[in-house]
Amino acid sequence: MNYNKISNREVIIILFIFFGAIIRLIPHPPNFAPITAMALFGGVNFKNRKLAYAVPLIAMIISDLFLGFFSISIFVYAAFIAISYIGTIIKKISIPNILLSSLLFFIITNLGVWLLGYPLTIESLLTCFTMALPFFGYTIAGDLFFCLLFKYSFKTVEKKYLIHSN
Repeated sequence: MNYNKISNREVIIILFIFFGAIIRLIPHPPNFAPITAMALFGGVNFKNRKLAYAVPLIAMIISDLFLGFFSISIFVYAAFIAISYIGTIIKKISIPNILLSSLLFFIITNLGVWLLGYPLTIESLLTCFTMALPFFGYTIAGDLFFCLLFKYSFKTVEKKYLIHSN
């Protein structure tokens, strides 16, 4: 990849994703964070698949340098990559796609919590997911808020500044 050829549009996408990483550092309700928005937005908007995965992942790693890495982080990153993949396939941020991404994040990360911290039984799996349900509401609210914020803010910026610049 020739990094000298990054378009103005791609620079704006990168700035949006790094803005999301900065937002992660600000105190917020549990799971009300722009993680899904960063991944889905990057997957949807980058034409270059390498950038679609690399930029959100790098932004996530940088913010985690401040927040910390935990045993569950591998599952968070797996969900993050899966959401980026969804974005590269569907190429659209919509309510159903956001909810699908939220559900995927919930399932992958809570499977990780169960595998790392519970006895590996059906009963403990059900307990783990039941205990996570209150956080799922915050996840959905945050995902809807940040995905739609990114989508419509980017459309505004693109319309106002980028249509004639590339």
